Amino acid sequence: MGAVARRPIAAVAAALLFVEAVGIVFVHWILGKVVNSQSMSLAGLDSDVMSTSTYLMGGGFGLYLVACGVLLLRAAVSDRPPGRLGRILLIACAVVHGVLGALCVGLVGWAAFVAMMVTFGLVVLSVIAYGKRDERGGVPGSAGASDTPPAGPESGTPVTV
Repeated sequence: MGAVARRPIAAVAAALLFVEAVGIVFVHWILGKVVNSQSMSLAGLDSDVMSTSTYLMGGGFGLYLVACGVLLLRAAVSDRPPGRLGRILLIACAVVHGVLGALCVGLVGWAAFVAMMVTFGLVVLSVIAYGKRDERGGVPGSAGASDTPPAGPESGTPVTV
């Protein structure tokens, strides 16, 4: 898959992750407000602790999705694959989307499942499309990735056996 296809795929995946990050933070903010407004505890936990935990979880998950989106946006702009840590973050992001997609079918519905699977597919396709870096830091198959000539005889010289 060439740069013509992988750059837009990474850009769309980054945009979806940014939108999803805003949605996750918003949902956790609403949940924190609801928990904070009630006056009951769950297994002895104070409602203030639960609402603060909900805010922190939403913020942390939102930052994680933004970080993954920035990695994909950087890959789309520079047409360079993410490093080892970036690939690990993106693979973990894909796994989270796969698990959440499976849970969404029963809890939310098929539309949420489709949204999760579209994001999952774009993240996985971006990771696969960029492949591994070679020793010089380039993408295999891209122009300038390797300066070594191809193996075999030079053009114009006959092969004798």
